[in-house]
Amino acid sequence: MDLKQLEYFVRVAELGSFTRAATALNVAQPALSRQVRQLEVELRQNLLIRNGRGAAPTEAGKLLLEHGRGILHQVERAREELGRVRGALAGRVAIGLPPSVAKAMAVPLIREFRQRMPDATLSISEGLSVGMHEALATGRLDIALLYNAGPSPDIELAPLLEEPLFLVQHHTGKAPPAARPRPVPLREVANLPLVIPSRPNAIRMLVETEMANLGRKPQVALEIDGVAAILDLVEDGAGNAVLSRNAVATSSRPQAFSLRPISSPNLRSKLLTAMSSQRPATLTQKAALQLIQELAHMLLAPA
Repeated sequence: MDLKQLEYFVRVAELGSFTRAATALNVAQPALSRQVRQLEVELRQNLLIRNGRGAAPTEAGKLLLEHGRGILHQVERAREELGRVRGALAGRVAIGLPPSVAKAMAVPLIREFRQRMPDATLSISEGLSVGMHEALATGRLDIALLYNAGPSPDIELAPLLEEPLFLVQHHTGKAPPAARPRPVPLREVANLPLVIPSRPNAIRMLVETEMANLGRKPQVALEIDGVAAILDLVEDGAGNAVLSRNAVATSSRPQAFSLRPISSPNLRSKLLTAMSSQRPATLTQKAALQLIQELAHMLLAPA
């Protein structure tokens, strides 16, 4: 059984598509299909059900997927252990970050990762929590930072830090922002037009839940995903936003906005680390996780 064929099969089975697997593996789709087919011929088993929507593992495929993940993990561990003999951590780590976190952390993370683990490879991608949760489950990501994620049997979550949320408004520039702006009760925020992400965005769900506890609901002026687009619309006068201080501070024009703390209740967004519970973490992944924890508390923790 060829390890490359096994890796190709596992990725196709996890992603449910030869096209997506070929993109993830950076190989041509015909070559990928040929390798998987050769594995089926060798094992004398159909491993995948191919249809117009993609590919799904057969019963034999599900069995091989379970073993294949373990085999590939052990191979990766062996490479790491050999790397440790020469005093180095090796292997690849794929990390997913929310866009606002990526702006603050991506460059320092890459720099520090290269210094600490020069023999390892780092991949960073930006995404929303829902998409990154799915990527963890399918093996496209090893580690992700998720906002307000709920428990899941296939994902291991650990609290990283909490960020207070603010009412973000366009600052007209007629007067400098107050050093200690007056908090605004959440009940008053419910009376303001909001530019807010679509469901199931973590902040959107938090705002709706806390307002519902007060018998209110948000006045949604516009639904749009992406911090940059939200802030552009707030600056243009389309409404107000609810965001973390970090999301505004890392924007292109932070001086264009004023921030007021939200009270009664205080809104706090929880940032968690997430890893797959189906795959034991490698030593390199554990080292990367520790690095993320250190940098997050340095760069993201509220003052």
